[in-house]
Amino acid sequence: MPYKEREIKKKYYSIGEVSGQLSLNTSLIRYWESEFEVLSPKKNKKGLRKYTEKDIEILKKIQSLLKEDGFTIEGAKKHFKSKELNQENKIISELENIKKKLIDLKRKI
Repeated sequence: MPYKEREIKKKYYSIGEVSGQLSLNTSLIRYWESEFEVLSPKKNKKGLRKYTEKDIEILKKIQSLLKEDGFTIEGAKKHFKSKELNQENKIISELENIKKKLIDLKRKI
C-alpha cells in the first residue's frame, strides 16, 4: 500500500499565511484586529501574530458579514456582541438549572 501524505494541521498560522488563505491584505487583517475585540491573536516574543483556527474562523465571519452580507463595521460589531450575550445567557441558564438540581440532591440527602 503506497504511503499517503496526511494533511497536518498547524496549531498557529502567521499573518501572511492567513492573508493568503483568505485573500485579504495583511493591513486589513490588522485593522480588523483593532476594530473587533473578539479578534485578538496571540503574539510571540518578537511581537509576530500567531493565529489559531478559531481566529481564522472569526476572520472568515467578519469577512462574510462585511463583504457578502453588507454589514457596516459597527453593525458587525453589534452582531458579535449580541451573539456573545446570547451565549452568556445560555450558559447562565444552564448553570441555574445545575444549581437547582444540586439543591434538590442536597435536600434528598
